[in-house]
Amino acid sequence: MVPGGWQGGWAFDSVSAELRRSGHHVEAVTLSGLELDGPADVDRPPNLDTHIDQVAEIIDSSDEGPLALCGHSYGGMVIAGVADRLSDRLDELVFIDAYVPDDGDSCWSLTSDRFRELFMTGARADGRWVAVPGGLDPRARPHPLASFVQSVRLGGNPRHSLGRTFISGGAWPGSPFVTLAERLRDDSRWRVHEIAVGHNIARRDPFSLAAVLDALSPASGSR
Repeated sequence: MVPGGWQGGWAFDSVSAELRRSGHHVEAVTLSGLELDGPADVDRPPNLDTHIDQVAEIIDSSDEGPLALCGHSYGGMVIAGVADRLSDRLDELVFIDAYVPDDGDSCWSLTSDRFRELFMTGARADGRWVAVPGGLDPRARPHPLASFVQSVRLGGNPRHSLGRTFISGGAWPGSPFVTLAERLRDDSRWRVHEIAVGHNIARRDPFSLAAVLDALSPASGSR
C-alpha cells in the first residue's frame, strides 16, 4: 500500500488492521523522504524514480503472493511505474482516488490547477520540498517537489490479465479524478467503486475501503 503526497504508511493503519483481521498480509510503505524523523538528506530530495525503485525492491525481496499493489493519489504514479517493471509478480493494481498515468505523464500534468498552485506555493521556501498543506495529520511531512513533476517512463507491456481497480472518493473541490473515474467506468478492463467521502478515503472510511479491497479477487482466480 503506497500513500499519497505528504503522508506515510501510517495513513493506512486502520485499513491494514481490518485487512489483517481478514487474513491478508499487508505492508504499508513510507516513501523515501517522508519518514517521521525527516529525510536523510534535505539537499537531495528523492524523485519519482526513487519511489518506484523503493517499492519495486520491496516486492522483489518478498515471497508473498498473490500481490495487490495499492496506491493513493500520488501513489498511483508509483504503482504504475512498479507494475511496468514487475507485472508478473502482481495480480491486481488498485488506484485509490489516484493518478493513472500513461507513458510521459507526471503528477503535475495530470492534476488540477488547484494542486499545481498548491505545489508551487508550498515549494517557495527552498524550491525542493512542498510544505504540508493545512488540515493534514500532524505526522505529515513536506513532500519532494521532484516527485510531483518528474514524468513516469512506462516502456514495458504489463500482462493483460493484471486486474485493475479504481476506487473513487466522489466529487470534491479541485478533484482531478472525477472525469478519470467516469472514463474508466466505460472501460471493460477496469472495475470502478465509489466511496464518496472525499479524497482521503483510508482515513475517512477505512472500513469501507478495507471491505472493497478484501472482496477483490486476483486476476488468476485464486485468493
